[in-house]
Amino acid sequence: MLFVVAAAIVDGDGRVLVQQRPAGTSMAGLWEFPGGKVEPGERPEAALIRELHEELGIDVEAACLAPACFASEPLGDRHLLLLLYALRKWRGVPEPRHAHALKWLRPVELHRLDMPPADKPLIGLLEALV
Repeated sequence: MLFVVAAAIVDGDGRVLVQQRPAGTSMAGLWEFPGGKVEPGERPEAALIRELHEELGIDVEAACLAPACFASEPLGDRHLLLLLYALRKWRGVPEPRHAHALKWLRPVELHRLDMPPADKPLIGLLEALV
């Protein structure tokens, strides 16, 4: 089982931040919700706070992470469990430190992006939340 955490970062206009995976990585060029792997012994919220700081340069308080939904997807010989949190409050301006690019889009606009299989089913739930 591969545990991954991600954030649906929502701005004041109801747009969600997505990032484009860089060249040379698995699923390069696809758009995804920012986040990453949960390390052994790490709590999901702590992993997401760490990942958002590393990937986007933003600071997040655990109390601002609201559990939103999850996705379950086979991934080769492993199985991925993606935990998505909604985030509406953070410090700093997101910048693409490990991504090719960032985009702010309304949830309905996410349907037109090429996204990893685990991210796609989350879009409908985001439309209802935002």
